[in-house]
Amino acid sequence: MAAGNTYTQIASTTLGSTANTVTFSSIAATYTDLVLVINAQCQTSSGQGLYLQYNSDTATNYSSTVLYGNGSSALSTRTSSVVKAGIGNIDTSNYGTTIVNIQNYSNATTYKTAISRSNAPANYVLSYVSLWRATAAINSLTILLDTAPFNSGSTFNLYGITSA
Repeated sequence: MAAGNTYTQIASTTLGSTANTVTFSSIAATYTDLVLVINAQCQTSSGQGLYLQYNSDTATNYSSTVLYGNGSSALSTRTSSVVKAGIGNIDTSNYGTTIVNIQNYSNATTYKTAISRSNAPANYVLSYVSLWRATAAINSLTILLDTAPFNSGSTFNLYGITSA
C-alpha cells in the first residue's frame, strides 16, 4: 500500500476578534480519529479551564481526569457527571498549546474518549483523559472556556486521521 497523508485538515479558524466559543460542525464520518490543535489565549486576569462539548450536548454526560505539574508540585483530580469535557487550561500572559486526540469519533456503538496535552509556557503542563457518555457519532465540536472569551489571534485546527 502506498504511503499517504495520515492527517487531513478538516477545518481551521483564527479569531479576528474575541469569541466565547468556537464550533466545528458537519464533521464527516470518514476518518478513524480526530486531532484538535488549539493555540489560544484568554481575556481575563486569571487562567481558564478549556473544554469540549460534542454534538451540542449540554447534559451531564461528561467526565474528566487531569494530571497537573508546574515544576515544583503535581496533582491529579477528577470530575464526573458535568456538562463539558475538560481538555486543558489557558492563560492571559502566553499563548498556550493544547492537542486533543479523539478516538473512534464516528463509531456509533461506544462512548467517546479523548486524551489531551495542554501547557502554558513557563507555568504548567496538563494531561487530560475525558469521556463523553454517548454512543452517537461526533459530528460537531464546541470549544469553550470557564467564563472568559478567547483572545483575537487564537487558532483552532481540526484534523482527521486516516487509517493505514
